Amino acid sequence: MTASIVFDLDGTLVDSAPDIAAAVNAMLADEGYESLDLATVISFVGNGLPHLVKLVIEHVGQDMARHAELSAATLAHYNRASTALTVVYPGIIEVLETLQTRGLKMGLCTNKPEAPARHVLDALDMSRFFDVVIGGDSLPQRKPDPAPLHATFDALEATQKIYVGDSEVDAETAHRAGVPFLLFTKGYRKTPVADLPHHATFDDSAGLIAAVDQLLGS
Repeated sequence: MTASIVFDLDGTLVDSAPDIAAAVNAMLADEGYESLDLATVISFVGNGLPHLVKLVIEHVGQDMARHAELSAATLAHYNRASTALTVVYPGIIEVLETLQTRGLKMGLCTNKPEAPARHVLDALDMSRFFDVVIGGDSLPQRKPDPAPLHATFDALEATQKIYVGDSEVDAETAHRAGVPFLLFTKGYRKTPVADLPHHATFDDSAGLIAAVDQLLGS
């Protein structure tokens, strides 16, 4: 039996919100708007960049007809400095090394566009852990549609599956895919933990290993 673990990226493995907020605020500054605070930007994160920019446009009262243009501008700002402020959550590198040593195959399924997702992994020395990377623009669908998660597991040729994420989107994706879900409680979630479908929660790297061991019967 091939055990595979697929991870979300933003808010699960890395705290990338400061760089995302910086890109949003650079776009807003170009348009003559005041900056948004970090908490507001985090509240918009999770459904991919186009949805993030849509919520920003609605928040500031910009013209939605410019959505594509402003999405491209935000992505350009982000690509210029996507890891200036982004950090890996404590203990995550050690967790990934442990899982890799145990022979588990790992993939990444994120709503971040694939190219910047791969850049973040490269810059933070994390690409070595992941056999498959599916981004928000890799398929016509994005999470919470289960298709990207299914595609990631299919590419890993997984028979025993675990998905790890931090948000409402991740919980719904796992539920719709019928995959056991481990919920990181200190990411970008807005909904109470009890209201989200999950098999177990964790709030640090030791808790993640324990939850994986429990699911795999180790």
